[in-house]
Order: sequence, then C-alpha cells, then structure tokens
Amino acid sequence: MTILCLLTTLLLCAQKKEWKQMEDFHSVMSKSYHPVEEDNFQPVKDNVDALIQKAQAWQASAIPSGYNKKLVKQKLDKLVNDCKAVKEAIAQKKNNGDLKKLITVAHKTFHEIMEKGENKDG
Repeated sequence: MTILCLLTTLLLCAQKKEWKQMEDFHSVMSKSYHPVEEDNFQPVKDNVDALIQKAQAWQASAIPSGYNKKLVKQKLDKLVNDCKAVKEAIAQKKNNGDLKKLITVAHKTFHEIMEKGENKDG
C-alpha cells in the first residue's frame, strides 16, 4: 500500500509539472542560450523569432494547477518582453556583450517561472 501511495504521489507531481508550452520554449531557449555561454551568438540570432513565438504561445496557454497563477502570468509577460528585447538588440546590431546580457535575462526569467512559479501550497 505504501508503494502505491508513493507511486500515485510521484505521478501527480509529474503531471503537475507537465506544461507543453514550457517544454516547447525550453527546447528553443536551450539551443539559443547555451551556445552564447561559449561566445557563439549565431544560434540566438537564428532562433530569436522562434523564441518570441514560443514565449507568446506559452503566455497564451492555460496555467496548470500547482503554479502560482499571478506570479507566472507576470513572469510570462516579462519573458515575452525579454525575448523581444533580444530581437531588438539583434536588429540594432548591438555588440555581443549587450546581446549576452539580454539573453541571460530572458534565460533567468525562464528559470524563475519554472522554479519559483510552482505553488508550494498547492
């Protein structure tokens, strides 16, 4: 019986964390941000439109139970703006240092949603 309860709890926790739009955004953010850490800026330049599109799709999606809806909505609004700022910097041909700062801000916002958006009370 204890094993069954544990498995049920794990299943419910896994379901709570599933959020297709979050995973879709993460797949683009990952292949855009991590190369920047090694001073490769081409992937973020190539993927900036997809970053915005995935952020907007995530923003428009229903927030699953288990997340702090007010906090997540605010952070998703910020994330869309962060991604748009990256695109603007690319369009203005800002230097790599500025671009790295902006994509880092977007990446941090993403992690704040993933990690701090979970509602610890429910």
